[in-house]
Amino acid sequence: MKKRLNYVCAKCGYVSTKWIGRCPDCGGWNCFEEDAAPMPSAKDSARSLNSILPTPITEIDLNDVPRLPSGSGELDRVLGGGFVHSSVVLMAGAPGIGKSSLALKVAATMASGGSKTLYVSAEESAAQIRMRADRITAISDNLFVSTQNVLEQIIASIDKLQPNFVVVDSIQTIFKSTIDSSAGNVSQIRECAADFLRVAKSKDVTIILIGHVTKDGSLAGPRVLEHLVDTVLLFEGQQAADLRILRAIKNRFGATSEIGLFEMRQEGLFDLPDASSLFLPDNPDEIGSVVLPTVEGSRALLVEIQALVAKTSIMPPRRTSDSIDVKKVQLLLAVLEKRLRLAIGNCDVFLKTAGDIKIDEPAADLPIAICLASSFANLPIMPRTVMFGEVGLAGEVRAVHFARQRLYEAKRLGFERAIIPLNNAREIDATELSIELVGVSTLREAFKAAFPRRSE
Repeated sequence: MKKRLNYVCAKCGYVSTKWIGRCPDCGGWNCFEEDAAPMPSAKDSARSLNSILPTPITEIDLNDVPRLPSGSGELDRVLGGGFVHSSVVLMAGAPGIGKSSLALKVAATMASGGSKTLYVSAEESAAQIRMRADRITAISDNLFVSTQNVLEQIIASIDKLQPNFVVVDSIQTIFKSTIDSSAGNVSQIRECAADFLRVAKSKDVTIILIGHVTKDGSLAGPRVLEHLVDTVLLFEGQQAADLRILRAIKNRFGATSEIGLFEMRQEGLFDLPDASSLFLPDNPDEIGSVVLPTVEGSRALLVEIQALVAKTSIMPPRRTSDSIDVKKVQLLLAVLEKRLRLAIGNCDVFLKTAGDIKIDEPAADLPIAICLASSFANLPIMPRTVMFGEVGLAGEVRAVHFARQRLYEAKRLGFERAIIPLNNAREIDATELSIELVGVSTLREAFKAAFPRRSE
């Protein structure tokens, strides 16, 4: 078979017939690699034609695609109710964050439920997998283990075993023998992922592909990998901490706004269905500390936001935050200085959230602004108080969505007072929630409500 020599961008998968220094698609420099992909012949193309006639959409039976529960409520939440038959799921994250442990535990749960399961690992030996399975209690007679890394051999094992569920750990270590490049190459990842997709759709097999990430936290491999699979799950969290956050950045069968919370223990990853207590302060009366009821998908979480504002002689002053957009912080600092006349512009500002959970919704504007003011003025806010609301450039406080859901979670965890937008307060019956509601329409009103001693 003839081979066609192309050059593929290692960052985005852009294909060029010649080597070029800069990728015209993603702008990366010196990222093109040789890709000796086989050129299909006319006979192969004719053989691959599908003779099945198209089906009217009204005749498609949805009962043919039931959800497969994974055994993890948090994973099912992110997936949209469980795995879908014949789907391919890419699960990625930093080394040691728990991808393989969760995948092995899910595979064992599927096997215990009667589904024949195949766990393919090209990174560990069979003995190492058994040791980890014993540690996390992932043992089942229906769970089969393979340590092959050649794509053709893996597909042959699937043909022979006829499993219902397959885990491939990892896609970057699998290679196809007909491609003249090493495992992890752009062309290898693309072709192997495409073949696994064909296997999943043609043999009614659900497949999990474990993937790696780069130093900046993005998915390793060509961008086409994300387009091929049905769902992309990304693990977040620090290895030194026990909290793990699972997000869906692509999901053809559900929403991408849901998150799953897990706790890493010696016995593996465990669900955290009620994780608000992890993000709440031990001392609620600390200066520069505010509690925000945030919403992630259908879940309300109470998260502590901390701020440290200190005067500096260094110009320009620093604005640092890993969990909150720095541009949002700069905007709110300008509003505080202009509307409340706080001389905060020449101060260093450091912001963080408990558990380093990322906050990017507009409802966080008001808590961030009050948190900054609290640290600058050296005043604690009223105890047992939560707040949320969007802040405009004129200093107005605007209504946000899911206000009732946020307040129910705050009341459940013992908070007695809430500073919220006035329009939200008019729509909610405070007696129904048994919580004091303080409706504010401007940032100045919120400032006075948060620091009553200041107003006196």
